[in-house]
Amino acid sequence: MNLLGMTGPDPAEAICSRKGCRNTATTRLLWNNPKIHAPERRKVWLACDDHATWLQDYLQERSLWKETLPMTSEGPA
Repeated sequence: MNLLGMTGPDPAEAICSRKGCRNTATTRLLWNNPKIHAPERRKVWLACDDHATWLQDYLQERSLWKETLPMTSEGPA
């Protein structure tokens, strides 16, 4: 459940955030842009097994990556 009291999508229906990919997401990549977000804010990209490393590298190169977590039954945070 998120801060607004709503649950995220069913993990079985969560789709990878990589452009053009329609695979089921297996990983959550938490990130934050310190230029526009409060330090505690976490944005979430979802990734399938094929794109998790690529998306994490993309975020790390830009100093935006915070944490990589597996999908859970509660969906993205």
